[in-house]
Amino acid sequence: MQRRGALALATLLRGAVQSAGAAPAWARPFSATAAAASVAGPRLFNKLLVANRGEIAVRVMRTAKRLGIPTVAIYSTADAAAVHARFADEAVCVGPPASTASYLNIDAILEAVQKTGADAVHPGYGFLSENPVFAKAVEAAGATWVGPPTFAIEKMGDKVESKKFAAAATVNTIPGWAGVTENADHAIEVARDIGFPVMIKASAGGGGKGMRIAWNEKELREGYELATQEAASAFGDSRMLIEKFIEQPRHIEIQVLGDKHGNVVYFPERECSIQRRNQKVIEEAPSPLVTPEMRRAMGEQAVALCKAVGYHSAGTVEFLANPQRQFFFLEMNTRLQVEHPITEAITGQDLVEHMLRVAAGERLGVTQDQLLHFSGWAMECRVYAEDPARGFLPSIGRLLHYREPRGPGVRCDSGVQEGSEISMHYDPMISKLVAHGPDRAGALAGMRSALDSYVICGVQHNAPLLRSVLDVPQFVSGSVSTAFLAQHYPTPEASAPERLTLGERQRDQLLALAAMLWVGRERRLRGGGPLQGEMELVLTLEGQQVPLTVRPAEPRMMGSAGTAGSTGSSGGTAAGQGLEVQLPHRIMYVRDAGGSTAQLVRAEVDGAPLSLQVLSAGPRQYKLQHCGAQRTVQVDTPVSAQLQQYMPPPQVEDFAKVIRSPMPGTLVSIGVLPGQHVNPGDEVAVVEAMKMRNSLRADLEGVVASVEAAAGSVVGADQVIVRFQ
Repeated sequence: MQRRGALALATLLRGAVQSAGAAPAWARPFSATAAAASVAGPRLFNKLLVANRGEIAVRVMRTAKRLGIPTVAIYSTADAAAVHARFADEAVCVGPPASTASYLNIDAILEAVQKTGADAVHPGYGFLSENPVFAKAVEAAGATWVGPPTFAIEKMGDKVESKKFAAAATVNTIPGWAGVTENADHAIEVARDIGFPVMIKASAGGGGKGMRIAWNEKELREGYELATQEAASAFGDSRMLIEKFIEQPRHIEIQVLGDKHGNVVYFPERECSIQRRNQKVIEEAPSPLVTPEMRRAMGEQAVALCKAVGYHSAGTVEFLANPQRQFFFLEMNTRLQVEHPITEAITGQDLVEHMLRVAAGERLGVTQDQLLHFSGWAMECRVYAEDPARGFLPSIGRLLHYREPRGPGVRCDSGVQEGSEISMHYDPMISKLVAHGPDRAGALAGMRSALDSYVICGVQHNAPLLRSVLDVPQFVSGSVSTAFLAQHYPTPEASAPERLTLGERQRDQLLALAAMLWVGRERRLRGGGPLQGEMELVLTLEGQQVPLTVRPAEPRMMGSAGTAGSTGSSGGTAAGQGLEVQLPHRIMYVRDAGGSTAQLVRAEVDGAPLSLQVLSAGPRQYKLQHCGAQRTVQVDTPVSAQLQQYMPPPQVEDFAKVIRSPMPGTLVSIGVLPGQHVNPGDEVAVVEAMKMRNSLRADLEGVVASVEAAAGSVVGADQVIVRFQ
């Protein structure tokens, strides 16, 4: 089945706009004029098939279209209406929803190559991107593989082999076992020799799957089994290795690029230390830790490794560094990295274009000196449909409201739009949000603003947590490690949006904006017109009543924007009336800045722009999101606030006697029977979703009353699996 792209390109192309000067290649919107200019000379390829889905497929196609190369998408039946399938010039169905039967189905993809006449294949990242069998099959079918040579994929894709090559190339390596462990008992023997803590890693792994940290033998035995199962499920390869876990590590990586003529260059480093489950969630380039001397040393070692293995195309050499700036080889990814946009942002280079040109046999079009004269600072946040309050478990559903942030220096790479479905079958990434600024402070400010204005409704997501991280003093100062999230958000409850911290000023901003929203609604109910006189209100936030007074602000206090007679309000486009909000400890000046919607309020507080999200609005309550934190604010008159003390407390349901599935997925196993006695910590069931296995354990001692789901069945989020007496 082949279909023409039907979505407006202007909607789908979300390239960033640089804060100054001409936009780099990756950010230029595709147009017929641009295409005509690109194809004036010989085309690199006649047709490019992108063997992937989602945002990376759209991102690769964007560059291909700019270069005048027609594109082919592949899709599963679950992705028939997906953005990437409609963005391509042609799209071919390669199988049912399960990735093993579609995006990992080599025969079906090769058939699509033959059917469409594609003469080049770009694998993106994940799926088959580092599968040497697929790369060889593409080349055997007569198409060009847009990636490194299969020898390099094989050797660097195996963590044991890659360490041997790294050592031979005099690259610093982490102490560990030089081979694959046989079983959990063997892993324990190795760990005793190396010393705890240790890292359990899938030899063929990536993306945080098949990885566990173990601090003792009990954790090693349990983690080894789970990591082995995850690796087998995700990669079809259950081989595991053990290496020393470096404490307080920072994850630093070097982007490399080589051509088929023996030339290799390295790019400025990226830091990827903010991780959950060994999966990166916030990256930045360059790194606050790295000095020019350290950058040069890492880059030269990365190039040496590439030359030792005969590497060409784009790739990444990953290192772990300690606070003393010692660094150790971790692994090499023989593909385009998820976080490549931040490297593009500071260098102005299009890595996908370089991959295509190298694959076509061209020499590198960039020098080492050019790459080390980079511009500014960039940060990337990976926005996932997952629930931090449930240990980052995936959240599926439809994007009921979806609005991506825009503005100078902001880039949002996504493969979704409003109405898209986040499926249980694939990685739950929604987008990669990038902010580029003249320095780290500028990039940080841009990312804060972008996350504040990113509207995502319909699924749980991690954007609130990402926004919260940006205000943690240690992150602001650049003093981070891969343990950052575990240290600052030690429990799932601490990661819940309702529990994220608000500073004193942020709390007062929230109260002032809630008052502004309530006054605006009251004005509309009364037929419009500006507020006249004072209004006494009592706002309840986190159980505390806060009295405040709202009055019209003098225009001189609001600047040129403050107009006493303006009638704009949330949901409209006009600027609102300037208001003076007198709080117990300060006075704030607020107004709706115009352009607000029902979900997003663009306001000014004391003259500074600010975005506030309205998650729900009732007659007397607002659920609001400010700086990532979500809070419910109740608005009352002084009389009604006084009467609140006589209201009975709400009833809270007790879930202590049930085990529920924390997410939609497959119930892999049930470990208990009715009448069985269980102790705290006993494994009750295992649920798998998106290749991640989650062990559900009893919190309390008790006796099983009933088992309400069968092993092998599909369970929904919050579905009861086991009840206790």
